[in-house]
Amino acid sequence: MKAERLCTAILPSTARKICFRTKEQRKPHRKGHKGKLKMGCFTFVKVVMVVFNLLICLAGMCLAAAGIWVTVDENSFMKVLPPFTDDFESHVNIGVFCITIGAVMTLLGLLGCCGAQKESKCLLIMFFSIILLICIAETAAAIVALVYSSYTEIILKTWATPGLKEKFGKDKIVTDLWNSTMTTLQCCGFSNYTDFSESYYYMQNEARYPPTCCAGLELFPCDDDNAGFSNVVGCYKQIVKIIQRNVNIVGGIAAGVTAIEVAAMGVSLYLYCYLDKKAT
Repeated sequence: MKAERLCTAILPSTARKICFRTKEQRKPHRKGHKGKLKMGCFTFVKVVMVVFNLLICLAGMCLAAAGIWVTVDENSFMKVLPPFTDDFESHVNIGVFCITIGAVMTLLGLLGCCGAQKESKCLLIMFFSIILLICIAETAAAIVALVYSSYTEIILKTWATPGLKEKFGKDKIVTDLWNSTMTTLQCCGFSNYTDFSESYYYMQNEARYPPTCCAGLELFPCDDDNAGFSNVVGCYKQIVKIIQRNVNIVGGIAAGVTAIEVAAMGVSLYLYCYLDKKAT
């Protein structure tokens, strides 16, 4: 009471209003401060969303452009691929595959970018739904890969061996690719030297195998006896060993991709909820 009398006696009318301002009168100022903080957070998340999706959009456009190039100049590009069978090449169009993936990435980037920039709840929920579907598909693919991992070698062998028999030694690009792989990994064929038996290379070189399939070439030719004695491991087993040695890197990449997808879903959901709350 003494303080109130002192304020009343000394302070002018404007100062007395400030002096006797109640807690209720001060709350709007605090609410305004919180509102500005939330608005600042929303703006930051919005900018991150726009930049991130612009990068996705650009990456998708580059991939689609590469797919178009492959479609225009398919023959030269297909020769760079591993020696798959003609049947596989006739069923898998690399250009269409790249164009499709690139188009999906571009569409996804545009949805996220426009949804954040225009503050469109519809576009944001579409972006969230597509990312969610991609996550579900990746999880399903990983489960299938784990369940059927024992069949991987059989499938790949059926896929690659016919092309190896028919094209190695005939097609320069295929031959150089296999020679580079076998020299680098110190392996022979897909499973072992028998992959070259009765092959084009075997028939054209007087029943001889590629040099990488044999040891002691200075003393003995790389024929059936030397190749069988050398018993050089196949390239598939060498690749599996490399993957097992680098399983942490593979797992880290998978975890990174998953984290990016989850973060994208979280950001889009945050923006959607903020806009929905703002509208009500």
